[in-house]
Amino acid sequence: MPPIDQITTFASDQPVLTVIIGVFALVLLGVAYFVLRAVQRLAVRFYHRHVAPRPAEDILTIVAASIATGVSAQGMWRFSGDVLGFDGPLRLLLFAFIEVAVITSAVRARRNMRENFSAGIDGVAVWALTGLTAVLSSMDARSVAEAVFRLAAPLVAAWLWERGMAIERHRITGRSRINWRITPERALVRVGLAEVSDRTASEVDAHRRLTRVALAAKRARALRASGASERKMRVALTKLDRAMDRAVEHSGLAVDSARQEALLSQIGALYNTSALIDLTPPVPWAPEPEASAGLSGRPAVAAGPAALRPPLDDDDEEFHVLDAPPPIVDTARRAAQIRAAREYWDKQIERKFVPRADDIAHETGVSLATARECRALWKLEPKAYALLEAAFREHGIVDTGTFPAIETEHVLTVNGSSPGR
Repeated sequence: MPPIDQITTFASDQPVLTVIIGVFALVLLGVAYFVLRAVQRLAVRFYHRHVAPRPAEDILTIVAASIATGVSAQGMWRFSGDVLGFDGPLRLLLFAFIEVAVITSAVRARRNMRENFSAGIDGVAVWALTGLTAVLSSMDARSVAEAVFRLAAPLVAAWLWERGMAIERHRITGRSRINWRITPERALVRVGLAEVSDRTASEVDAHRRLTRVALAAKRARALRASGASERKMRVALTKLDRAMDRAVEHSGLAVDSARQEALLSQIGALYNTSALIDLTPPVPWAPEPEASAGLSGRPAVAAGPAALRPPLDDDDEEFHVLDAPPPIVDTARRAAQIRAAREYWDKQIERKFVPRADDIAHETGVSLATARECRALWKLEPKAYALLEAAFREHGIVDTGTFPAIETEHVLTVNGSSPGR
């Protein structure tokens, strides 16, 4: 008899029982509806609170780590039954204790990372317990392939957890944990196949050709100063001439004033390398030294150890008498004054104007001694050096830092002569 006929026959024979069963079924359907709606609301709330704010890679990491942990737990289930002899409820309660410990350590490590920016000992425990469960589950494998699989699954879960921690750490702190010293980018830069900056190929080629010219000129000058033989001088001059020809041909050196200035800057820096050992650069955070006054109350002469004496310029042969002891300022104010002096110096150099130490002190408020120290250091930079050398060659002015400020209209060209000559 078909099922519909059986239901019809039962309803006709037992009408009261049929009504009771129908009412009970309606109640069950109503309860199931409300339960499903509550579950749906909880799922939507869980999604918006925990899933939607996370990026897709975090969700995939959690899913993959959960699958790998399940594979590890299945291996421990077999291990607890075959090796330990657990059965029934005891096996159900005790088979996954290591997986529970791994999850607990992972949660604690994440909390430590959010509070202290480090996983701490709990992060080490995750890897130790993961290795332990991987070894135990693989010991009950029936083949080498199964043993390798059971070893790999927990390690995959630990690796995904570690990568999720690294991503969240970078999101919170804004920095990664380490910077690798060997990367593909650094290897390509090391062998010369990649460029560090965003310069074009023509700019890189022009810079290298100008550098070859500057180095060849330095080599020839060093040989001439050391009294080298005529053969060595001829070889050095030949190399210099060849490098100059290639620079003019491929970099437009003869018509490009910017590259002419760049070449002069390189030559100026290379020719004055030995001057670096005589510099006494100012210390931005050191307080101003207090000049000691004499018994008669007259202003003290700048004497004493070199560290307490304002350094003189290279060609200045007289001691400067301080009109008053320099004021003692705090570290922050001194650093701000030096930054202001540097900005003033850069602006004047861009105008092709070399300011005096008195000008720097007057315009920025730094002490005269600090202005002299800074000027003695800054005037050796390529742009300032080129301006001072141009003033000396054109007008015979020797910079001492006390003459009127040096102002030049042009910079030397490559061959050492001014454009107006």
